[in-house]
Amino acid sequence: MTIKLSVNLNKVCLLRNARGSDYPNLNEYMKTALKSGVDGITLHPRPDLRHATPKDIISASKFCYKNNIEFNIEGNPFSKKSKIYDGFDNLVNKSKAHQVTLVPDSADQITSDSGWTSTDKFDELKHKIRKYKKNNSRVSIFINPSLASYSFARSLNPDAIEIYTGPFAQIVKSGNKNKLNHHIYIIDEIINLALIDGILVNAGHDLNLDNLKYLVELSGFNEFSIGHAIIVDSLNFGYENTINKYIDLIKGK
Repeated sequence: MTIKLSVNLNKVCLLRNARGSDYPNLNEYMKTALKSGVDGITLHPRPDLRHATPKDIISASKFCYKNNIEFNIEGNPFSKKSKIYDGFDNLVNKSKAHQVTLVPDSADQITSDSGWTSTDKFDELKHKIRKYKKNNSRVSIFINPSLASYSFARSLNPDAIEIYTGPFAQIVKSGNKNKLNHHIYIIDEIINLALIDGILVNAGHDLNLDNLKYLVELSGFNEFSIGHAIIVDSLNFGYENTINKYIDLIKGK
C-alpha cells in the first residue's frame, strides 16, 4: 500500500489572516502542493476563524475536485453556527469533502491534542456520522494512540481513524528508545486491529522529517496529514522542495 500525503494548509491561512489581506494566497499554495504530487489538502476550520474560513473550505474543495485529489475537512462535529462561523455540519454539506475527520476540540483549543475516548453525545455523534456518509464523505475518527481509544472509535463504525501522533513525536524527541519501541508497538497493534476491521488508518500531528521515518517502516498506513512541520521546514528548504522531501520519505523514493 502506497501511503498518501495530505498537506494541512491552516498555517498559510493563519499568516494571511494576520495581515487582513489575501497574501499569502491559499490557492497558490494548493497549486504548488498539487504540482509537487500531494494526494490531498486538509483544512481545519475553527469557530473563531483564526485560520481557515468558510470561503477557504469551499475554495479548497472545488480545487481538489477539479484536480482529482482529496479534500479533508477536520473539526468538531458539535461546533455550531454563529455570526461568523457556518457550523461544522454546514461546511461538510457545502464542501462535500472526500474525507471528514472528527476531532473533540473545544472552541478555544490551540491545536488538536487529544483524540476521542468517550462522549456524552454518543447517539448524536453516530447520527452525524451516518449523515456524513450519506453525503458520500469518508468519516475518520481522531483517536489517541491507545487500544481503548481505538475501541471507542470502532463502536462509531467509521471508515477510517487518524492516530494522534503528538505523544509519538515527543517520545522520539526525548531519545528514549524503550518508550519509543513500546509506543510503536501500540501503534502497530492499532493498525492491525483496524485492518482486520476494514478501517483505514491515517496519522497526524507533529510529524516531521526526523520522526516520520519510524512510521513509514510500519505496514498499513493509508495517509499522513502534515501541516505545521511542512510550513516550518519551508523556511529552511523552500515550500516546494520541502513537500518533495516529505513525499520522497513517505513513498520511499
